[in-house]
Amino acid sequence: MSQRAALPVGPNAASALGAARRVVVKIGSSLLIDAATRQPTRDWLAAVASDLAGLKAEGREVIVVSSGSIALGRGRLPALGARLEDKQAAASVGQSLLMAAWSGALDPHGLIAGQVLLTRDDTERRRRWLNARATVEALLTHGVIPIVNENDTVATEEIRYGDNDRLAARTAQLARADLLVLLSDVDGLYTADPRRDPNAAHLPLIETLSPDILAMGGGANADAGVGTGGMATKLAAAQIARSAGCATIIASGQTLSPLSAIRDGARATLIAAPDGPMAAYKQWIAGSLSPTGVLTLDAGAVTALKAGKSLLPAGVTGVSGGFEKGDCVRLIDPDGRAVGVGLAAYAADEAARLRGRRSDEIETLLGYRGASVLIHRDDMVLDDR
Repeated sequence: MSQRAALPVGPNAASALGAARRVVVKIGSSLLIDAATRQPTRDWLAAVASDLAGLKAEGREVIVVSSGSIALGRGRLPALGARLEDKQAAASVGQSLLMAAWSGALDPHGLIAGQVLLTRDDTERRRRWLNARATVEALLTHGVIPIVNENDTVATEEIRYGDNDRLAARTAQLARADLLVLLSDVDGLYTADPRRDPNAAHLPLIETLSPDILAMGGGANADAGVGTGGMATKLAAAQIARSAGCATIIASGQTLSPLSAIRDGARATLIAAPDGPMAAYKQWIAGSLSPTGVLTLDAGAVTALKAGKSLLPAGVTGVSGGFEKGDCVRLIDPDGRAVGVGLAAYAADEAARLRGRRSDEIETLLGYRGASVLIHRDDMVLDDR
């Protein structure tokens, strides 16, 4: 994946959507599902699919985080109660219905939907995070639109997100997206709940999520009907996305073609991010992770890394530590001097077997076809020296 610069801080959401190259769009149940019939809102879904197709035609990559599986399942199984296992049963029935709705909406545009089911563990544990990221990247590479939903069928209360705003933010972080769009039942953040306070002022641009701004969420503007989120969860999601260098738009989805409406200047709130996603990701690797192993490199590998290349097995002369796939490892040169740090694509025992070998030998040595590199350049931060 190529490195991207930070989005320009523009006067409105339209410029941010116009500049983004990889966009995550979160769609809540209250928009996607008719509360009375518990069926998908077909006309609205078709219009959104047209929006997504338009973004794709412009060369943008799009990921959708879609609620709706539980609501659709309850439509088929109305006798279900409120226990966790009842929600899981509803999700089990509703997930196929949700994907059928998305596939049906995208198919006229020649687009393929790919289901991605995640739990909190999948986006917070590094090994699962790397696996999920690889799946999303593969789908995008092949032109598929990933449809992400919480894996409610298996998730326990301890590993659930509970709302898809936070899941969308973690998805944007995982995918290193430029922009997160949270479609809601309101057209952005106000100084107070506009449905209760006629003097509430709309905030079109937020450059810093200060305590005062976060307090404006306050549980207000909660989605009605079949949704579970509110403005407070959207601001919490924006915080997560912002820390990953991803800007956020909070906009109304209660119109046909809501993404086109944003591009045309519809009222919305843009929450800017100070850095691009790659810069934020590199900062996280360099500053937040403690190395659990060491890879010693030969002189040729050091030169290649400084030229912007990934670390190949052939350039590794030594492996130490008990690291797992996805753990942070330290890189040193033949004289023991620090070169940088990175996330290992293989566990220590596998890395030891691959040490000094060619990439085309990996499948023979390990018995499966894994990554062709020990550390990808995107997962590496080099020392300035």
